[in-house]
Amino acid sequence: MADTVLYDVTDGLATITLNRPDAMNALNIDAKVTLRDRLRDAAADPAVRAVLLTATGRAFCVGQDLKEHIGLLAADRESGDGATMSTVREHYNPIVTALAGMPKPVVAGVNGVAAGAGFGFALAADHRVVADSASFNTSFAGVALTADSGVSWTLPRVVGPGRAADLLLFPRSIDAQEAYALGIASEVVPAAELADRATAVARRLAAGPTLAYAALKESLAFGAGHTLADTLAKEEELQARAGASEDHRIAVEAFVKKEKPVYLGR
Repeated sequence: MADTVLYDVTDGLATITLNRPDAMNALNIDAKVTLRDRLRDAAADPAVRAVLLTATGRAFCVGQDLKEHIGLLAADRESGDGATMSTVREHYNPIVTALAGMPKPVVAGVNGVAAGAGFGFALAADHRVVADSASFNTSFAGVALTADSGVSWTLPRVVGPGRAADLLLFPRSIDAQEAYALGIASEVVPAAELADRATAVARRLAAGPTLAYAALKESLAFGAGHTLADTLAKEEELQARAGASEDHRIAVEAFVKKEKPVYLGR
């Protein structure tokens, strides 16, 4: 059997590729466990300075593998333990936490449809490069489920609470151009250029000031749930940390010399 998730680290970039093309990268248990673990590997590896999440085939990720899911639900009915939905706690929550909390930039290269949890994973990334043939769909209500994978937190922050409620209550396909207009897509490129563009963006971030990026992510996450006064205090704390970094010294010296800085990620 082919690996459900591929993992490669080259020149500071960890590329994580969903690899169930025949199933439109639907998430079976193996794919969820492997994706969760590879994201944790990337977060812990000092050699990794940015992450690219993408997929093979014509879909990015259509969410839960319903063929596997229906069998698990049948087993639940026999056992009565309701274990199937523990996947939210065991898999989806850790995956989104790893993406959003990654102390390094995360780029999603959305090559095709991103639905349900796949939509949630894309929203948890910091930058979304989207093929012009791709689309997004919340999907949850269409199978009588509520939102998971952080969508009820991320989607309102991207499109606003009213539009988020509409997209969740009335699931529909959002094409790439509408996704760009809504802020879901950071940029839209021809499908044939998706892989090269997403990799180029991720490599640019991998060559950047890693600690500063981590602080920016932490600051944005903190500010989303705190007062201005608390956020100013957090900014002071994080700026002191960034200001003590070797990359900051390199940047200032390069600026004075009118040279391009070469960051070390520390």
